[in-house]
Amino acid sequence: MLAELNRKFGQGEAVKFVAGPNGLPRIDVNTAACTGSVYLHGAHVTHWQKRGESPVLWMSEKSWFEDAKPIRGGVPICFPWFGPNANNATLPAHGFVRLKSWTVQSVTRQGDDVTIALETKSDEQTLAVWPVRFTLVHRITFGATLTMSLELTNLGGDTLTCEEALHTYFVVSDIKQVRVAGLNGVTFIDKMDNKARKPQQGEITFTGETDRVYINTCGATEIIDPALRRKIIISKENSHATVVWNPWINKAKAMPDFGDDEWPGMLCIETCNAADNALSLAAGAKHIMRAVVSTTAL
Repeated sequence: MLAELNRKFGQGEAVKFVAGPNGLPRIDVNTAACTGSVYLHGAHVTHWQKRGESPVLWMSEKSWFEDAKPIRGGVPICFPWFGPNANNATLPAHGFVRLKSWTVQSVTRQGDDVTIALETKSDEQTLAVWPVRFTLVHRITFGATLTMSLELTNLGGDTLTCEEALHTYFVVSDIKQVRVAGLNGVTFIDKMDNKARKPQQGEITFTGETDRVYINTCGATEIIDPALRRKIIISKENSHATVVWNPWINKAKAMPDFGDDEWPGMLCIETCNAADNALSLAAGAKHIMRAVVSTTAL
């Protein structure tokens, strides 16, 4: 399989298909601009690092890397629901596409930018739990910025309603020392306070477990990290919610694929259409949600 993928889509040292942990197929990108990695399992981006700089995406050392389980860290894709399924708690959290093996649609290169398009579709298994026909393409451009576009097409005859997220985990020096800007004045649903709705006042700082859905927001978000002397900027298009999450001590210990002491070094800023901002898409229509990640020095 890897030999055939390299023959069809590989581009020398710049784009290689390799075997990751437990043999999961992975695409590695290596150009003058950056290095990056994405797995066919879940179309899951696990690495992006500008040349000469430190990694931006956080990965748990406890991640399973198994066929039937999600990868912990990087950029999981949540679809067609976010969090637990509202009607059936036995279904996979955050939907089923992050558990599927995606197919390679295309690999293109323009200068130092490499764009990889991975695709998944509805099938008998998905229709059994979510009776909607769809195509989903994850188009990832690795370069001086990381651009991820989630492209949904409704192949059914009726309007579909879904939630979607690029559930991005970022490396931080120490969660207690970083700040998040860009959400001042935005209303959020506080999952740590019985889903109470509150207005954000100033920048976000962290003193305990944080799980918030910021609604009706289209603006960019910034992670300000003085110890790493950098700012991570997450810009987005066609996304109307932003999730901010850190598990802190007890939640980290409760997750078997998350190291007990890993929580201080990560922060999730998630590009979403969820909760109040769930997506409705007419029959035959296409929707593209995009996140662009960049870094600057402080």
